[in-house]
Amino acid sequence: MRLIALSAAFLIALSGSAFAQVFQGNWYCMAGDQKAGVLTIYAGSYGFASAAYGDKSSGVGSVQGYADGVTFTDGPLVSELGIQVGRLLVGEGAPSMTIENANAIVMVCTTLQNSGLAQAPQGTTPVTQ
Repeated sequence: MRLIALSAAFLIALSGSAFAQVFQGNWYCMAGDQKAGVLTIYAGSYGFASAAYGDKSSGVGSVQGYADGVTFTDGPLVSELGIQVGRLLVGEGAPSMTIENANAIVMVCTTLQNSGLAQAPQGTTPVTQ
C-alpha cells in the first residue's frame, strides 16, 4: 500500500515539474495587432516589460502554476490591468498563452524563441509541434 502511495506521489511530482517547464520562460505578447511587451515567468515569479515607455503595467509579481496555465496573484499586471490568469494553448505550432482579466483576453503571448524576434541558441531547435 505504501509503495502505491509513494509511486502516485512521485508521478504527480514528476508531471508537475515537467509541466512547469511549459509555461516558464520568455513570452512575446501582442494585444490585437499591437506589440504589448515581453513576459518572463520563472519559479513562481513574473516580470513584464511593456512595449509602451512608462507603462505602469511593467514590473514584477507572483504567479501560481496550474495544469492549464498560471494565476497572477500580485504585481502590476494585476493592479493595473486586472489580469487574473494565463491559459496555455498547446496544439499545432508553438505553444501560446492567453493573458486574461475577468472580462476578456487582454494579450496573446508566444514563446520568445518562436516569435521570430530572438534566434534560438546555437545547437538548439525552436519548439514546434
